[in-house]
Amino acid sequence: MPVVDAHQHFWNLETGSYPWLTPEAGPIFRTFEPEELIPQLAAAGVDRTVLVQSMDSYADTDAMLAQADAHDFVGAVVGWVPLLRPEEAAQALERYRRHARFAGVRHLIHDEPDPDWLLREPVIEGLGLLAAAGMPFDVVAVLPRHLEHVPVLAERVPGLRMVIDHLAKPPIRDKGWEPWASLLARAAECPGVYAKVSGLNTAADAATWTGEGLRPYVEHALELFGPGRLMFGSDWPVATLAGDYAKVWRETQVALSGLGDAERAMVLGGTAAHFYRMEER
Repeated sequence: MPVVDAHQHFWNLETGSYPWLTPEAGPIFRTFEPEELIPQLAAAGVDRTVLVQSMDSYADTDAMLAQADAHDFVGAVVGWVPLLRPEEAAQALERYRRHARFAGVRHLIHDEPDPDWLLREPVIEGLGLLAAAGMPFDVVAVLPRHLEHVPVLAERVPGLRMVIDHLAKPPIRDKGWEPWASLLARAAECPGVYAKVSGLNTAADAATWTGEGLRPYVEHALELFGPGRLMFGSDWPVATLAGDYAKVWRETQVALSGLGDAERAMVLGGTAAHFYRMEER
């Protein structure tokens, strides 16, 4: 079974535009490209990655697909299409699906002023296009409101497969629990909804976080989704705001230490390979 990092990014500040990425972002306000990640993947024993969009733009998606063409370790690309403009989205999907490793769509919904952006009628129509194409949707659930939308979307867009990025950012830093835990449970009741064990270190205290500190949140997700609907992701290079790739990998093993070998292998690769249909790509 392959070992898969189901959530990582690249960006180039000289050739791309990322309005959210400003000097205030500190150490991640620079270019991150494959040559920097490759040795870190090798050290961790990661075989494939899922390269995820960093901006709602065709330029970012095109750049990621070019990286996939150049690097075999990129097993799948989660890009962007304009869901708010369904006719244009249909054309973009038709074009991007010709690329073997275009495997999903994401939109930076947490940057939208409207917290209910996902429930706009044109967006629902756009998500219906994804469902019809068998293309999954990555949900950036930063606010509780975003997580509330997941079961609504599951009902309104039958057949849409979704994955919740970063376990919807549980309140680890404050040692909180609700409403995150109950909202995640409601989302998990939908069989087509998966989740990523990713981005948890930046939801915790950057200086003191450990795998043991993440473990209650990860185990809650395991109880809800099971290993067959959970997948590991590093969230590199955002993860470097609170450690490095090696620490994220090491402490994730601690958080998953209650699992048997077969279950751990699912979270560390099997689930992502299945969800993004890497074997078909």
